[in-house]
Amino acid sequence: MSFIKITEQSSLYDDLERKSILEILTEINREDQKVALAVQKTIPEIERLVTETVIRMQRGGRLFYIGAGTSGRLGVLDASEIPPTFGMPPTCVIGLIAGGDDALRNPVEAAEDNPDGAWEELSAREISQNDVLTGIAASGTTPYVTGALRRARREGILTAAICCNPGSPVAAEAEIRIEPVVGPEYVTGSTRMKAGTAQKMVLNMITTSIMIGLGRVKGNRMVNMQLTNRKLVDRGTRMIVDELGLSYEQARNLLLIHGSVRNAISSYSKKR
Repeated sequence: MSFIKITEQSSLYDDLERKSILEILTEINREDQKVALAVQKTIPEIERLVTETVIRMQRGGRLFYIGAGTSGRLGVLDASEIPPTFGMPPTCVIGLIAGGDDALRNPVEAAEDNPDGAWEELSAREISQNDVLTGIAASGTTPYVTGALRRARREGILTAAICCNPGSPVAAEAEIRIEPVVGPEYVTGSTRMKAGTAQKMVLNMITTSIMIGLGRVKGNRMVNMQLTNRKLVDRGTRMIVDELGLSYEQARNLLLIHGSVRNAISSYSKKR
């Protein structure tokens, strides 16, 4: 099958500058509604990746994301949310972007065109067969991602790809291929839109499922979240109130002493 960049095909809409704001917003929303259905079709592949990653993380392995531009930023964002949300160390899920941290805010010229760049960064972090490498590339052609996936697979490391074009060069280098095909963008080629939304949805599904699998959620609550602000202390306090039937003040004091909802509930229950 020949590779076609659906993400680069002409928008289904034209003369955008002549439309009213309401028309533009309505049409963007209409296109966005296609994203969840595209992601739904990839659930079997996501399930496989999550299952294999949980197994490796239980042995001390890590999940690496690599990408460039919007795709790289989304990987870094997802990785950075794991410690505060689930109380895991920042070394558990690691996001790397072509061009380094400067590329989070500014484009770094030609960084994504270096096929050896990501592998050099991964090697510096001593990536091994205990780990999982997931490449994120909307187009599916980014050399920074392709080169690292090829090398990782050669080294026996489990690889996955998240791309929005079927049969892409990036996906061809990965063992697990997650390909939510969302169609042409509202603004032709602007993959920060539907493709970016699809990637964000997939990343949410991956790490949330992994963290649940690792026991970082109890019932439906983030019992290991970091208490980094008043809102989160209040949220944690109310969790303890609901679970143990304590007063708000008792629950808050217990939470602050033990540092997490899980530890607070566990300690209190042991004393009963």
